[in-house]
Amino acid sequence: MVAGEASGDEHAAQVVLDLKARKPNLKVCSLGGEKVRDAGAEQLFPLADYGVVGLFEVLKNYGFFRDVFEKTITWIEHVKPRCILLVDYPGFNLRLARALRQRGISRKGGGGVSVLQYISPQLWAWKPRRRFAMADILDGLGVIFPFETKCYEDVSLPVSFVGHPFAHPSYQSPVKYDPEGDLLLLPGSRVQPVSRILPVFLDALEELNTEELGVRAVLPVSSPQIREQVERMLSHRSLLKDCVRVVNRADSLSARAALMSSGTMSLSCAWAGIPGVIGYRAHPFTYLIGKLLVQVPHLGMANLLLPDDPPNAEFLQGRATGSRLAEEIRKIFLDLESGKNAARSAEKLHQLLAQPQKLGVADWLLQEGKLG
Repeated sequence: MVAGEASGDEHAAQVVLDLKARKPNLKVCSLGGEKVRDAGAEQLFPLADYGVVGLFEVLKNYGFFRDVFEKTITWIEHVKPRCILLVDYPGFNLRLARALRQRGISRKGGGGVSVLQYISPQLWAWKPRRRFAMADILDGLGVIFPFETKCYEDVSLPVSFVGHPFAHPSYQSPVKYDPEGDLLLLPGSRVQPVSRILPVFLDALEELNTEELGVRAVLPVSSPQIREQVERMLSHRSLLKDCVRVVNRADSLSARAALMSSGTMSLSCAWAGIPGVIGYRAHPFTYLIGKLLVQVPHLGMANLLLPDDPPNAEFLQGRATGSRLAEEIRKIFLDLESGKNAARSAEKLHQLLAQPQKLGVADWLLQEGKLG
């Protein structure tokens, strides 16, 4: 399994647990994080600890990822696993799939190794022609949103809707709604996004705390590096000295509202019925390129899934200012109906993303990966 970021690590971990429940003696190795390792996979390299986002950041770290890439292929050539599951992370994973085909290792390349992708790139947002390349290099694809199967109807790639990880029977949301809870700050799980987004979130919190609302916040962190970064920022904010509680991301959290970037945790909050606001800032170059290429009306996934009644206000790049975000959070805190509205959106999401009864992700993997 190859999972190069925190959310992919969590999804891969659940797949390992499901596989082990069906085939206890199955050996799984991973390039991932601590969650997939703790689920029972032998860790070859902690790739999820080095996740970056954005074109500019990837270019800066090109040499590092090239080295990891070549070592991964060398290991695969030597060991020849029966199946490789690529979990999200398409920039790295689809290049790996292409290399495995070119070297005759994957089934598409004439070899005996099944190469499967779990979680589709967002073709419906940008670069839709990737589906043709994916059909050439992948042996199968498991998607987590039901509408995604239609994106591949004109190619020969076998595609199955396997349900969203949040709809798994054992899934426990890391967050829950509490009408008396704190404000949840979710600036992301990587160093670069946090450096750009968290200062704006803290600006909003400072503005809210100059009023009678007296808002307190909880800020979960995913790694020691992020914790150090967060605490360094807070050390320069005397007005927030006793207002922000920094906790581990693995802790169970309750919140009255959320101020969040557009990643997986924004969908987690919508799934849990927590009203929230999305604020996002990227490197200017990354944002410019994205604006030219991405063709979707919203950034947050819950908003994309419920376009007729998007649950979260969005403020991107220059519009993501402390005063604007504070104004939206203020509305949520003062609106007695905000919790009920978020709960209705959550119910719609639950129905939309339910796990299929006949083919969950582990069953799909055993079938398509020839592991049964």
